[in-house]
Amino acid sequence: MTPQLQEIASGVYAWIQPDGTWWINNAGAVWSDDEVVLVDTCATARRTKLFLDTLDMATGGAPIRLAVNTHLHGDHVYGNALLPDSTTIVAHEHTRQGILQDFILANTPPVWSPTPEWGVDAVRAPTISFRDEITLYAGRKPVVVRHPGYSAHTVGDAVAWLPEERVLFTGDLVFHAVTPMIAMGSLDGALRSLDWLAAFEPAVVVPGHGPLVAGASFAEVLATHRRYYEFIRSTAETGREKGWTPLEAAREADLGEFTGLPDAERLVLNLHRAYADFDGADINIAAALGDAIAFNGGPLHCAV
Repeated sequence: MTPQLQEIASGVYAWIQPDGTWWINNAGAVWSDDEVVLVDTCATARRTKLFLDTLDMATGGAPIRLAVNTHLHGDHVYGNALLPDSTTIVAHEHTRQGILQDFILANTPPVWSPTPEWGVDAVRAPTISFRDEITLYAGRKPVVVRHPGYSAHTVGDAVAWLPEERVLFTGDLVFHAVTPMIAMGSLDGALRSLDWLAAFEPAVVVPGHGPLVAGASFAEVLATHRRYYEFIRSTAETGREKGWTPLEAAREADLGEFTGLPDAERLVLNLHRAYADFDGADINIAAALGDAIAFNGGPLHCAV
């Protein structure tokens, strides 16, 4: 399926990449006064180049002066390497640290099939970081970049909020019609983030993965996330009571309304997070990925 650059408000663009599954993210841009602020890149050089070339045509070659990474995962940041040297990249301080510590690009484990063809030799980390909030400008147009104040999808999540247009780029705090993932974040934080996101009262939402969300539908999208996270909590509680491992709990679980969501194996990753949260321990991400492969019956499908 072909990615599309959609102008969702004057000078505000969403780069929507169907179908939003492993390594296929959304990104965006804000263009004003012949300057661009970019919101995320893509997982591979090929996908990022297509995004940047399409954006270049739409903006008449306006320079990308600033870029923001909404979190540390490679599908949103590996394409940083293709940005001009003159572009300044901004992210939360934990996201910068996480990108510098990335372990997947250089030595990709045999988790996904086919293994992604990154086309990128090394990560490019942000050179400006913030703790709570920072406002960037495309010309005179403000882009408010804000951290919720706690871990959710990851430890350094940020949204990009356009107060004039009421457009919200959520990063991976929102997965629309795709299974959410919180393995590197917090179950409690993911639940808390839902009310925080709703308080923006956006007119248009650009999720980290999946189709655009109209403001009128955002409450139901968040409600679906809440039901999923509560399902993770109850499944983890049952599994712990019965002495099951996260993989055993996942195999015994009934996905119910979430059965049709892509990347269902994230259930195992999310249960590893919930178990770790209950124990006050760090997650073993290698073990979690191994269990996800076992649950899936083989490497995880990847179209990158």
